[in-house]
Amino acid sequence: MIITHKIKWNKCLSHKIWPAIEKGWPDEGRPVHFFWGLAGNNIAGIRDCMEKNEEYYFVDTGYLSSQITRYPEPKILDEKKTYFRICKGSFHTNKGKVNTPARLEKLKRQLGENVEFKGWRADDRGKHILLCPSSPTVTFQMNGITQDEWVEVAKREIAKHTDREIRFRNKPRPGNQWWGTDIKDDLKGCHALVTNYSLSAFDAILNYVPVFAEANSVMGPVTSRDISKIEKPLKPGGKTIEDWLKFVAENQFTLAEMADGTAYETLKYQNE
Repeated sequence: MIITHKIKWNKCLSHKIWPAIEKGWPDEGRPVHFFWGLAGNNIAGIRDCMEKNEEYYFVDTGYLSSQITRYPEPKILDEKKTYFRICKGSFHTNKGKVNTPARLEKLKRQLGENVEFKGWRADDRGKHILLCPSSPTVTFQMNGITQDEWVEVAKREIAKHTDREIRFRNKPRPGNQWWGTDIKDDLKGCHALVTNYSLSAFDAILNYVPVFAEANSVMGPVTSRDISKIEKPLKPGGKTIEDWLKFVAENQFTLAEMADGTAYETLKYQNE
């Protein structure tokens, strides 16, 4: 039984996503739950699945994708280039298989340099550390503390191990100072980005900047975790990053790929 947890707001993107899931995901005779983000009753619903040991998938914006419009209401601008991540039993996927490069090559054709790993800077002269937390909701669910608390802990820990300037960047939202700005400007001259689960890590890695992130995030396989190493962050080789990008591409899908069964078949292989 496929159970797509509805969010009442009729503008929510789940109203576009769930029909595609319901069409392309076969009923295998057991409850399989799908949640879009953490709004509504989704947090309680996910906890209920965990307590009952029922299979669930967390669906959210894609890792490598054309961006949706978020405000004043969410809209998909280009369905062929807009991907959504589908994560089994977690908010992020960080385990799976490196498959053929076909999906990644398609992404490169669609999104160009936004999917290209350009390497790392040849020197260590970045002047600042960029601190980019996940949303307050994700931070509380995954780290058990508020976003403000996480930021203060991170700042104190970073300051123990470097004299570099610490700059803060939150998620751009209407009315805040980051709305209408481009993270690539903050990444210029940046030594490293520090986050918990924010997808800003993708912007950093694909624009010369190494990252510190949680081990159980999708970025975990190619990022540092020990802040005491802030002066010498992990900088994986090109093949490692390319294999990771192939893996990432295997865990996000367009609406059409959900509807035609591609998402189901790909994730079945990934989770075997």
